[in-house]
Amino acid sequence: MQNVLADKAVSVSELKKNSSTVIGSAQDGPVAVLNHNRVMGYMVPAAVFEVMIERLEDLELAELVRARANERPVPMSLDDL
Repeated sequence: MQNVLADKAVSVSELKKNSSTVIGSAQDGPVAVLNHNRVMGYMVPAAVFEVMIERLEDLELAELVRARANERPVPMSLDDL
């Protein structure tokens, strides 16, 4: 059985009929889009998507910082940059 990672789920046909109503009723959360009772994808409001992307970028930067934490610094003057 497939997990549905959203409180709201709609069929593809319902999404086609009333897409703005579906996303509006999601109350700023994800909506699972189902095709033959299987999750085909998720829709999220634009503001939620933007927050998700920012969070992913933060996690990537944190990973880079951890990877470089033990590197030796290279002395350099501002004029050399």
